[in-house]
Amino acid sequence: MTARQEPATPAGPLETARPAAAPAIGGNGPRRPHSYSLLAQDRRFGYALVAPAVVALLAITAFPLIYNIWNSFHQVNYLFPATFGDFAGIANYKRLFTDNLFVPSLVRTLGFTAVSVAVELVIGLALALALNRPFRGRGIVRAAVLIPWAVPTVLSAQLWKSMFDPQSGFVNYVLAHLHLPLGHTTWLAGTWTAWGAILIADAWRNIPFMTLLLLAGLQVIPRDIYEAARIDGAGAWQTFRRLTLPLLKPALMVALIFRTLSSFLIFDVVYVMTGGGPGNSTQVLAYFNWQAMLQQYNYGYGAAVSVALMLMALIIAAVYVVAFRTEQVL
Repeated sequence: MTARQEPATPAGPLETARPAAAPAIGGNGPRRPHSYSLLAQDRRFGYALVAPAVVALLAITAFPLIYNIWNSFHQVNYLFPATFGDFAGIANYKRLFTDNLFVPSLVRTLGFTAVSVAVELVIGLALALALNRPFRGRGIVRAAVLIPWAVPTVLSAQLWKSMFDPQSGFVNYVLAHLHLPLGHTTWLAGTWTAWGAILIADAWRNIPFMTLLLLAGLQVIPRDIYEAARIDGAGAWQTFRRLTLPLLKPALMVALIFRTLSSFLIFDVVYVMTGGGPGNSTQVLAYFNWQAMLQQYNYGYGAAVSVALMLMALIIAAVYVVAFRTEQVL
């Protein structure tokens, strides 16, 4: 005989079945404390790894910056020990606008920055477009283009100073033998010729850097869009203006910010080639700052000049960022 099976009785009104837990939607389900603790541990470990670098950067940059700002509000002139360390308020900053050398140095610096960045941008972009095309020996040419950038700035400035020498320089030798103008010019003795020599020396070294940044931006542009533009009948100028330039804007912004700030803070090329001369005709802000600090021993006034330089550099970088961001939004 088989055991009699009792029929299943339905659940009473007070007995309800417990539904299975539904999966959480939108992250509102039950949390897992263990996973969150592991994530917190990973974050703490990451902070611990980054902390030494942050402390080192603060020690290298933050303390000198704060100390420099402190000096700009005090009389820190080693030639006048009686008033050394006295609080000066904004007297050092007021002197910037009454100094007969500061404003002309600012005008020269801005003019040189505008011309040098424009020249380097045009030539660097042309070289980047050429090096982005496939041709035999492209790797060797790319490496050769970067050689001037690898030369130290002081060494390249000294090299160009010797090349512009009126007696034994290579520039006058070539111009004279080709019967071209300026073949017998004393380049570093005149205002405009000295600026031309500084511009050539600075561009020779920094055009490869501009080319490298723009070439990196060109490398990430997909080739398919150029094929589509060619099929649609777009010419070379239309492709460049409507495709290459808009897609190159991120790299272009980085290149312009770096080169504009570097040109605005130029010092070593001027120091080696002209020493601010003839007279003060090639004196730039960084050279003026160096004179105030290390020749006149006025660290308070020199600190005010350096703070003004820093603020102007930050404003230039902010203008670039806002301008490119506005273009992207539009």
